[in-house]
Amino acid sequence: MNSQAGLLTLWTQGDVVTRAVALLLLVMSLSTWMVIIVKALALRQISKQALTTKEFWLAPDFLEGLNKLGGDGSNPFRQLAIKGHAANAHLQPQDGRPHLNNSLDLNDWVTRCLRSSIDDAIAELQSGLAVLASVGSTAPFVGLFGTVWGIYHALLAIGAAGQSTIDKVAGPIGESLIMTALGLAVAIPAVLGYNALVRGNKGVLGKLNRFAYDLHALFVTGARVGSSSAFNMGSKVLPMRKV
Repeated sequence: MNSQAGLLTLWTQGDVVTRAVALLLLVMSLSTWMVIIVKALALRQISKQALTTKEFWLAPDFLEGLNKLGGDGSNPFRQLAIKGHAANAHLQPQDGRPHLNNSLDLNDWVTRCLRSSIDDAIAELQSGLAVLASVGSTAPFVGLFGTVWGIYHALLAIGAAGQSTIDKVAGPIGESLIMTALGLAVAIPAVLGYNALVRGNKGVLGKLNRFAYDLHALFVTGARVGSSSAFNMGSKVLPMRKV
C-alpha cells in the first residue's frame, strides 16, 4: 500500500521530466515482457517441431517425410528440407539441355542453400533480442536519471522553504529513489529473459545443424549419415528415397 501511495505521489507531484521517465520505463517493461512471452512460445513450438524430425527419417521417401514435418510454413526444419531438395533438383535440369548451373558442385551448392536456410532461421530466432539487450543495459540508467532529477528538485524545494529537517527531506528523497527501483525492476527481467532465450536459441541451432548435416548427406550421397542409435534400431529404420 505504501509503495502504491509513493508511486501515486511521485506521479502527481512530479514534473514533465519525471512523468516522461516513468512512462519510458513503463514502455520498456511492456516491451520486455511482450518479447519474452512471444519468443518463449516460439521456442516451445520449435522444440515440438524438432521432435518430428525423427518421424521424417522413418518415412519411406522424401515427400512422405516432408508430410511428417507438418504443414507449417514457418517450421525451420521443414524449410531446411525444402531448400535442400530444391538445391538438389536445381542441378538436375529436366530438359536435358546444358545450363550454367551444371558447372556447380553439388556438395557446395547444397551446403550453401542449407546454410542460407539456417541463417534465415537464426535471424528469426534472434529477432527481438536486441530489445531485451537494450532495455537491460539502459533501464537502470534511465531510472537513475529520474532519481537524480527528483532529488535535484526536492533539494531546490527544501532550500526555497528554508527547512532541512529529516521529515522534510525523507519524503521527497524517498519518492525520487523509487525511480531507481523501477529502473532495476525493468532491467532485471530483461537480462534474465535475454540469457534464457539465448540458451534456448543455441539448443535450437544445434538441432538445426544436425538436421542440416543429415540432409546434406542424403542429397549428396543418397543416404543419411549412420549413427549408433540408427544401427541399434535395426529394421525399424526405413531407407529414405529422394524424389
